[in-house]
Amino acid sequence: MSDEVEPGYVRVRLDLSYDGTEFSGWAKQAAGQRTVQAEIEDALRTVTRSGETTYELTVAGRTDAGVHARGQVAHVDLPEGLWAEHREKLLRRLAGRLPKDVRVWRLTEAPYGFNARFSAIWRRYAYRVTDHHGGVDPLLRGHVLWHDWELDVEAMNAASRPLLGEHDFAAYCKRREGATTIRTLQELSWVRGADGIITATVKADAFCHNMVRSLVGAMLFVGDGHRPVEWPGKVLAAGVRDSAVHVVRPHGLTLEEVGYPADELLMARNKEARNKRSLPAGGGCC
Repeated sequence: MSDEVEPGYVRVRLDLSYDGTEFSGWAKQAAGQRTVQAEIEDALRTVTRSGETTYELTVAGRTDAGVHARGQVAHVDLPEGLWAEHREKLLRRLAGRLPKDVRVWRLTEAPYGFNARFSAIWRRYAYRVTDHHGGVDPLLRGHVLWHDWELDVEAMNAASRPLLGEHDFAAYCKRREGATTIRTLQELSWVRGADGIITATVKADAFCHNMVRSLVGAMLFVGDGHRPVEWPGKVLAAGVRDSAVHVVRPHGLTLEEVGYPADELLMARNKEARNKRSLPAGGGCC
């Protein structure tokens, strides 16, 4: 599948962030559903005076309703003339048009082969939770989950390690027809900060639907003593959804960063990422 930019167009990379609290996720939906994609596309259409023409965004990772992003990446293909006319003032104009819960920080002409989704080699999320007896700081309530049981961070880290590497994460994903659930989990670690907030860092080449929040839910059950350290690995090995794996609420989750290879490797990665994955023969989960 080719991803060549049409003649007469230029591909523009957008680096952006948003507070997901009031959004029904990233992707455009039915009328009446407020989404990040629709807000940016509407603003872009307005500030470039494009009339009824909408230039559609492609994003690195479609976040669900209520999920935040600090380091989201998207791209849009714009006519060369429009880009040349507006590029110097486009960022400032978008800042004046966009609502305050979404910001575009950079607009740059993308190198050859760049695709915000398919060229990415990893995505890094953070999930923040507190087990403080008094609950969550009111100023952080939209970004931190309160877990009403004391959490053992060391046990959560021990339970996380067997899940690292390439596995079929069907047990931790909401299945989608025709989509693979094989992913390479590069990092799953937990750190308690001086403020008592526990931050999970979850990094993978890609994520399937609900994967991060399901992994976090499983580890919280280990951390509060409801399940043994070995349990998340056994769930992974079973390869089917376990009703005991709780998908935690979205507001604690933030997409922090998306990684890309060197410019000369972008097109190769773009093509590779479109291939449906399978595990090597005889490859298990653990």
